[in-house]
Amino acid sequence: MRPWLRSEGVDLDVYTYPAKKALASIMAKVKTLCRMIGTNQPLQVLLDRLNPAVQGWCAYFRVGVSSATFGYLSHYLWQTVWRWLRRKHRKSTWQQLRRQYCGGGWWPTTTDQALFNPETVTIRRYRYRGTKIPAPWPATG
Repeated sequence: MRPWLRSEGVDLDVYTYPAKKALASIMAKVKTLCRMIGTNQPLQVLLDRLNPAVQGWCAYFRVGVSSATFGYLSHYLWQTVWRWLRRKHRKSTWQQLRRQYCGGGWWPTTTDQALFNPETVTIRRYRYRGTKIPAPWPATG
């Protein structure tokens, strides 16, 4: 750290971002789960498999600067589930699908649960604390 910043008492942020490789892995998992669950299954089965995977990933990466990544993941998740619904009901229109699976809105939901939205996850950031962190080893003099 720069000593002139410490003497002025400037508090610095430490920015941590989810890695692109980690984002690619959850996107691949979402895609795989949507392909594994057949379109002969109800939407509830798909949500039961997708929600825990995405919630766990978001809980792990919520510490740091993740809001843009969560927004991107939210959009990808929505698109993937909509493609699954379009494969399930090939002759239905968007309006019919929205009425049946979203209650007139745009976010897929069932009577029991809704598709998890990563954008709603609260984000916590670590702050740089400098010398306020105690050293784990004894001081030698």
